[in-house]
Amino acid sequence: MNRQEQKLQTRQRIVDAAFSLLDEDKSLSAMSLREVAREAGIAPTSFYRHFSDINELGLTLVDEAGLALRQLMRQARQRFEAGGGVIDISVDTFMEFITDNKNVFRLLLREHTGTSAAFRAAVAREIQHFTEELSDYVVLQLRLPRHIATMQAEAMVKLVFSAGAEALDTDKISVAETAKRVKVQLRFIQLGAVQYSLR
Repeated sequence: MNRQEQKLQTRQRIVDAAFSLLDEDKSLSAMSLREVAREAGIAPTSFYRHFSDINELGLTLVDEAGLALRQLMRQARQRFEAGGGVIDISVDTFMEFITDNKNVFRLLLREHTGTSAAFRAAVAREIQHFTEELSDYVVLQLRLPRHIATMQAEAMVKLVFSAGAEALDTDKISVAETAKRVKVQLRFIQLGAVQYSLR
Protein backbone atom coordinates (compact mmCIF):
# COMPACT_ATOMS: atom_id res chain seq x y z
CA MET A 1 0.00 0.00 0.00
CA ASN A 2 1.45 3.38 -0.98
CA ARG A 3 1.63 6.44 1.28
CA GLN A 4 -1.42 8.15 -0.24
CA GLU A 5 -3.63 5.06 0.21
CA GLN A 6 -2.41 4.74 3.79
CA LYS A 7 -3.27 8.39 4.46
CA LEU A 8 -6.79 7.94 3.02
CA GLN A 9 -7.27 4.80 5.09
CA THR A 10 -6.25 6.58 8.30
CA ARG A 11 -8.53 9.52 7.47
CA GLN A 12 -11.44 7.08 6.99
CA ARG A 13 -10.59 5.41 10.32
CA ILE A 14 -10.86 8.81 12.02
CA VAL A 15 -14.25 9.46 10.38
CA ASP A 16 -15.54 5.99 11.33
CA ALA A 17 -14.25 6.42 14.89
CA ALA A 18 -16.07 9.76 15.24
CA PHE A 19 -19.32 8.24 13.93
CA SER A 20 -19.02 5.34 16.38
CA LEU A 21 -18.70 7.80 19.29
CA LEU A 22 -21.91 9.66 18.37
CA ASP A 23 -24.39 7.78 20.51
CA GLU A 24 -27.57 9.06 22.18
CA ASP A 25 -25.49 10.68 24.94
CA LYS A 26 -22.73 12.32 22.91
CA SER A 27 -23.07 15.11 20.37
CA LEU A 28 -20.46 16.43 17.95
CA SER A 29 -19.69 19.45 20.16
CA ALA A 30 -19.08 17.17 23.18
CA MET A 31 -16.53 15.06 21.33
CA SER A 32 -12.84 15.61 22.01
CA LEU A 33 -9.97 15.19 19.59
CA ARG A 34 -8.21 12.83 22.03
CA GLU A 35 -11.29 10.58 22.23
CA VAL A 36 -11.52 10.34 18.45
CA ALA A 37 -7.79 9.64 18.11
CA ARG A 38 -7.98 6.91 20.78
CA GLU A 39 -11.01 5.31 19.09
CA ALA A 40 -9.21 5.42 15.70
CA GLY A 41 -6.07 3.90 17.20
CA ILE A 42 -3.80 6.82 16.31
CA ALA A 43 -1.74 9.36 18.26
CA PRO A 44 -3.54 12.71 18.83
CA THR A 45 -0.76 14.49 16.91
CA SER A 46 -1.52 12.30 13.85
CA PHE A 47 -5.06 13.73 13.79
CA TYR A 48 -3.68 17.06 12.51
CA ARG A 49 -2.27 15.43 9.39
CA HIS A 50 -5.86 14.83 8.30
CA PHE A 51 -7.99 17.58 9.88
CA SER A 52 -7.08 21.05 11.11
CA ASP A 53 -9.38 20.70 14.14
CA ILE A 54 -12.45 18.90 15.48
CA ASN A 55 -14.75 21.35 13.63
CA GLU A 56 -13.29 20.39 10.26
CA LEU A 57 -13.88 16.74 11.18
CA GLY A 58 -17.47 17.63 12.14
CA LEU A 59 -18.14 19.22 8.75
CA THR A 60 -16.66 16.15 7.05
CA LEU A 61 -19.04 13.94 9.07
CA VAL A 62 -22.00 16.07 7.95
CA ASP A 63 -20.83 15.77 4.30
CA GLU A 64 -20.52 11.98 4.67
CA ALA A 65 -23.98 11.76 6.25
CA GLY A 66 -25.45 13.82 3.40
CA LEU A 67 -23.73 11.63 0.83
CA ALA A 68 -25.16 8.54 2.57
CA LEU A 69 -28.64 10.10 2.31
CA ARG A 70 -28.25 10.81 -1.40
CA GLN A 71 -27.00 7.27 -2.00
CA LEU A 72 -30.07 6.08 -0.13
CA MET A 73 -32.28 8.08 -2.50
CA ARG A 74 -30.58 6.51 -5.52
CA GLN A 75 -30.93 3.05 -4.02
CA ALA A 76 -34.67 3.70 -3.52
CA ARG A 77 -34.95 4.82 -7.17
CA GLN A 78 -33.40 1.57 -8.36
CA ARG A 79 -35.98 -0.28 -6.28
CA PHE A 80 -38.80 1.80 -7.87
CA GLU A 81 -37.58 0.81 -11.32
CA ALA A 82 -37.69 -2.85 -10.31
CA GLY A 83 -41.39 -2.34 -9.52
CA GLY A 84 -43.22 -1.30 -6.38
CA GLY A 85 -44.88 1.71 -4.81
CA VAL A 86 -42.71 4.81 -4.52
CA ILE A 87 -43.90 5.77 -1.04
CA ASP A 88 -43.68 2.24 0.37
CA ILE A 89 -40.17 1.71 -1.02
CA SER A 90 -38.95 5.17 0.07
CA VAL A 91 -40.14 4.74 3.66
CA ASP A 92 -38.87 1.16 3.93
CA THR A 93 -35.47 2.18 2.52
CA PHE A 94 -35.28 5.14 4.91
CA MET A 95 -36.17 3.04 7.95
CA GLU A 96 -33.57 0.42 6.95
CA PHE A 97 -31.02 3.23 6.68
CA ILE A 98 -31.85 4.52 10.18
CA THR A 99 -31.70 1.03 11.67
CA ASP A 100 -28.31 0.33 10.05
CA ASN A 101 -26.81 3.84 10.46
CA LYS A 102 -28.20 5.18 13.73
CA ASN A 103 -25.30 7.52 14.43
CA VAL A 104 -25.24 8.94 10.89
CA PHE A 105 -28.90 9.90 11.17
CA ARG A 106 -28.45 11.03 14.80
CA LEU A 107 -25.76 13.46 13.63
CA LEU A 108 -28.06 15.03 11.01
CA LEU A 109 -30.94 15.32 13.47
CA ARG A 110 -28.89 16.76 16.29
CA GLU A 111 -26.77 19.21 14.32
CA HIS A 112 -29.74 20.48 12.31
CA THR A 113 -30.79 22.38 15.43
CA GLY A 114 -27.40 22.37 17.22
CA THR A 115 -25.40 25.24 18.65
CA SER A 116 -22.83 25.49 15.84
CA ALA A 117 -23.94 27.78 13.01
CA ALA A 118 -21.46 26.10 10.63
CA PHE A 119 -22.85 22.62 11.39
CA ARG A 120 -26.46 23.86 11.12
CA ALA A 121 -25.74 25.40 7.71
CA ALA A 122 -23.97 22.23 6.52
CA VAL A 123 -26.87 19.98 7.59
CA ALA A 124 -29.42 22.38 6.04
CA ARG A 125 -27.44 22.18 2.77
CA GLU A 126 -27.48 18.37 2.83
CA ILE A 127 -31.23 18.25 3.55
CA GLN A 128 -31.75 20.76 0.72
CA HIS A 129 -29.87 18.46 -1.73
CA PHE A 130 -32.04 15.56 -0.59
CA THR A 131 -35.22 17.65 -1.02
CA GLU A 132 -34.16 18.80 -4.51
CA GLU A 133 -33.56 15.19 -5.62
CA LEU A 134 -37.02 14.23 -4.37
CA SER A 135 -38.54 17.30 -6.03
CA ASP A 136 -36.94 16.35 -9.38
CA TYR A 137 -38.45 12.90 -9.03
CA VAL A 138 -41.93 14.31 -8.23
CA VAL A 139 -41.78 16.58 -11.31
CA LEU A 140 -40.79 13.61 -13.45
CA GLN A 141 -43.30 11.08 -12.07
CA LEU A 142 -46.36 13.14 -11.15
CA ARG A 143 -45.84 15.86 -13.78
CA LEU A 144 -46.45 18.54 -11.18
CA PRO A 145 -45.30 22.14 -11.64
CA ARG A 146 -41.87 22.73 -10.06
CA HIS A 147 -43.09 25.03 -7.23
CA ILE A 148 -45.72 22.50 -6.09
CA ALA A 149 -43.28 19.58 -6.40
CA THR A 150 -40.79 21.50 -4.25
CA MET A 151 -43.37 22.16 -1.52
CA GLN A 152 -44.50 18.53 -1.65
CA ALA A 153 -40.88 17.31 -1.37
CA GLU A 154 -40.20 19.68 1.57
CA ALA A 155 -43.29 18.46 3.44
CA MET A 156 -42.38 14.83 2.77
CA VAL A 157 -38.76 15.22 3.91
CA LYS A 158 -39.84 16.99 7.13
CA LEU A 159 -42.38 14.26 7.87
CA VAL A 160 -39.95 11.41 7.13
CA PHE A 161 -37.19 13.01 9.24
CA SER A 162 -39.62 13.46 12.12
CA ALA A 163 -40.73 9.82 11.80
CA GLY A 164 -37.07 8.78 11.67
CA ALA A 165 -36.38 10.63 14.92
CA GLU A 166 -39.34 8.80 16.50
CA ALA A 167 -38.11 5.40 15.26
CA LEU A 168 -34.42 5.93 16.04
CA ASP A 169 -34.02 4.08 19.33
CA THR A 170 -37.10 1.86 19.30
CA ASP A 171 -37.68 -1.84 18.62
CA LYS A 172 -38.57 -3.43 15.27
CA ILE A 173 -42.31 -3.46 15.99
CA SER A 174 -42.35 0.28 16.76
CA VAL A 175 -40.28 1.02 13.64
CA ALA A 176 -42.80 -0.96 11.53
CA GLU A 177 -45.75 0.88 13.12
CA THR A 178 -44.12 4.27 12.54
CA ALA A 179 -43.36 3.31 8.92
CA LYS A 180 -46.97 2.20 8.34
CA ARG A 181 -48.36 5.45 9.73
CA VAL A 182 -45.95 7.69 7.83
CA LYS A 183 -46.78 5.95 4.52
CA VAL A 184 -50.43 6.95 4.94
CA GLN A 185 -49.45 10.52 5.90
CA LEU A 186 -47.21 10.78 2.83
CA ARG A 187 -50.12 9.68 0.65
CA PHE A 188 -52.19 12.51 2.15
CA ILE A 189 -49.46 14.97 1.12
CA GLN A 190 -49.18 13.49 -2.38
CA LEU A 191 -52.94 13.53 -2.97
CA GLY A 192 -53.11 17.07 -1.64
CA ALA A 193 -50.32 18.23 -3.96
CA VAL A 194 -52.03 16.65 -7.00
CA GLN A 195 -55.41 18.21 -6.09
CA TYR A 196 -53.83 21.58 -5.40
CA SER A 197 -52.16 21.57 -8.82
CA LEU A 198 -55.57 21.06 -10.49
CA ARG A 199 -57.03 24.22 -8.95
